[in-house]
Amino acid sequence: MDENLRARAAAVRGAQRVIGSAPAEQRTAALRALRDVLLRSRGEISRANEEDLACAAEEGLSRPLLHRLGLSDAKFESLLEGVDALAEGEDPIDRVLTRTELDEGLVLECVRSPLGVLLIIFESRPDAVIQIGSLAIRSGNGVIMKGGREAARSNVVLVDCLRRALEEAGLDPRAVLGVPDRRDVDELLALDDLIDLVIPRGSGALVRSIQERSRIPVLGHAEGVCHLYVDASADPEMAVRLTVDGKCDYPAACNATETLLVHESFLPKLDAIGEALRERGVELRCDEPSRRLLPWAEAASEADWGREFGDLTLAVRTVRSLEEAIDHIHTYGSSHTDAVVAEDRGVGERFLKAVDAASVFHNASTRFADGFRYGLGAEVGISTARIHARGPVGVEGLLTTRWLLRGEGQGAADYGPGKRAFTHRPLDC
Repeated sequence: MDENLRARAAAVRGAQRVIGSAPAEQRTAALRALRDVLLRSRGEISRANEEDLACAAEEGLSRPLLHRLGLSDAKFESLLEGVDALAEGEDPIDRVLTRTELDEGLVLECVRSPLGVLLIIFESRPDAVIQIGSLAIRSGNGVIMKGGREAARSNVVLVDCLRRALEEAGLDPRAVLGVPDRRDVDELLALDDLIDLVIPRGSGALVRSIQERSRIPVLGHAEGVCHLYVDASADPEMAVRLTVDGKCDYPAACNATETLLVHESFLPKLDAIGEALRERGVELRCDEPSRRLLPWAEAASEADWGREFGDLTLAVRTVRSLEEAIDHIHTYGSSHTDAVVAEDRGVGERFLKAVDAASVFHNASTRFADGFRYGLGAEVGISTARIHARGPVGVEGLLTTRWLLRGEGQGAADYGPGKRAFTHRPLDC
């Protein structure tokens, strides 16, 4: 065990206890300071990111990962908006969830509380540093971040921005730690006495690897194999719009549409979707019925179902019913995000209730599965797990609860048969 790494993780734990118990106004001040620091550091951030992009291109990094690595003006503005949303939002710590009178003068409260120390392991995206760090500040958590090697220069500058913002607000900057060395990961995964939750952001292979190597709880997601089902009742123009948006808006994103399921009755109208995608450079991989309508498309193979392409490639499959579409999603999907296009309200409601995914949409693009778009300010990742948090994980997903009891000297022995009785009276929060 690297004792220096353990010492730094212990420092994060100590700093977290300070930030988690600090006044809400101080955490808000840190978020406002973060916005100012980012603006002042824009030139430095851009230079570091350009160096990362140049090195990654020389090393032959794939197009989807290069897209994620870039920190464009639009991404930067989105980061600022996310920080602003968190700064303007209500501080969640110590929010009373339930309040109960156990007896006269004995009142129990259940309140929101920080989880503690988070370990976030992510690939490529340097904007994740600010998204994660700002959420940690708002939720009173300490955070250790291990970003991808390809974004090393960007990550160093952005972690420094977070630490400077904490310091300007009078909080301990050691609550945020960036670790650049990949060899540190195994050491960190063994620190179950100092780290409370691991959140991997990246491929399904990364998530599975982390889960197999640590006793610390892991909150992660599998690949983003997102489906769009076009029902027999779908409006053709809407079907075109949502397919193009889901596939082309940001093909490298985990919420991009990867498979289009088409009801056989809609097939005569499929050519409009095919041409719209073709104009945007999308490669289609179609089953036999859909390929008869789109003869220029490639033939799909079994490997194309359940595949996260991460680029301008889309699998297309014909189904005979809503139930067959749902079965396909449950067989090949990753429980991330799935959507239906249908004018038949009954079909839409059945899809919403029956599809087992973190996010399920009716007449909306799969690209809406995002913490910022959900109004969470930002997200540390999208969870496809079924416990603790599911879907985009914002502030609420980084909190647990504590029980606070205020009494007047009562003892447990005062209660029982022939003694005082509990009232268990609900009180207003």
